Amino acid sequence: MSNLKKNCLLLTLFILIFSLVGCNNKDNSLTSKENKEQNEIVSNTTYPLKIKDSFNREVTIEKEPIKIISLAPNITETIYALDKQKLLIGRTDFCTYPKEVSKIQSIGSLMDPNIEKIVELKPDLVIASNPFTKEDLKKLEEVNIKVIVLSGSESFEGTYDIIKNTGKVLNANQKAADIVLGMKQKVKDVQEKVKGKNTPSVYYVVGFGKGGDFTAGKDTFIGKMIEMAGGKNAAADTNGWKYSVEKLIEKNPEILICSNKFDSKEGIKNTEGYKELDAVKKNKLFGIDEDIINRQGPRLADGLEALAKIIHPEAFK
Repeated sequence: MSNLKKNCLLLTLFILIFSLVGCNNKDNSLTSKENKEQNEIVSNTTYPLKIKDSFNREVTIEKEPIKIISLAPNITETIYALDKQKLLIGRTDFCTYPKEVSKIQSIGSLMDPNIEKIVELKPDLVIASNPFTKEDLKKLEEVNIKVIVLSGSESFEGTYDIIKNTGKVLNANQKAADIVLGMKQKVKDVQEKVKGKNTPSVYYVVGFGKGGDFTAGKDTFIGKMIEMAGGKNAAADTNGWKYSVEKLIEKNPEILICSNKFDSKEGIKNTEGYKELDAVKKNKLFGIDEDIINRQGPRLADGLEALAKIIHPEAFK
């Protein structure tokens, strides 16, 4: 597959999975309530469990699931973080973390799951998230497959909700609570490290070149994460993801961040408009594992830390 096609695929998935707008501006430091939660013992799930999912449906799970299929990378990562991977019998092609998930049978594409394969595996429960659609849901309901959709608001809080609800469904409430508290602490620690430091301008490269120029605008959660990590989003003058090379050249950001996959750095260094930027000339172009900043799962706080280490490496020495 050519680098152009790979970059286009990456862009499509990025926007579908993590088109995050309406950022949550709540203080992410641990509150007294959260400190109290840290000392509480979380009870086990009682079945049958009635739970309202992200499609506003009341889903009843009659008994603790023992065979589950994940239809989203963030859900798969959460299942592993909850130590419930033994229940996993199916996942999508894009569920790539942790590495051992490759041993689990794939049920096809993230955007077009193989319904026949799902039926063949006979799951107790299918757990979906973004970009799962109501059309997908209808197809699975027509073949009597139990589905719950767990998406969250475009924020850390939304991510915490996904993790806690997945824990509730799989009877791993205490583990889910521990993960969330750990994430909250990491977010707090990162923000304390970068507090009061200068805010260099940062441009996050989602797409570039012939496939179009895309970044994280001011209304995206990635844009918010740049600010949380101690940077100033160079694309804060736009909404959404589309940008222009002309505006980028005018802004001439101090730092460029891109995917560490598909030879993105080399591509940027050889692309008109980008290669002339001071950030490229001064070796301020950095790669990052985009999965840890665009999947609403247990590694999202790690993603914030990774951004902060790029923007303010001196704060982590």
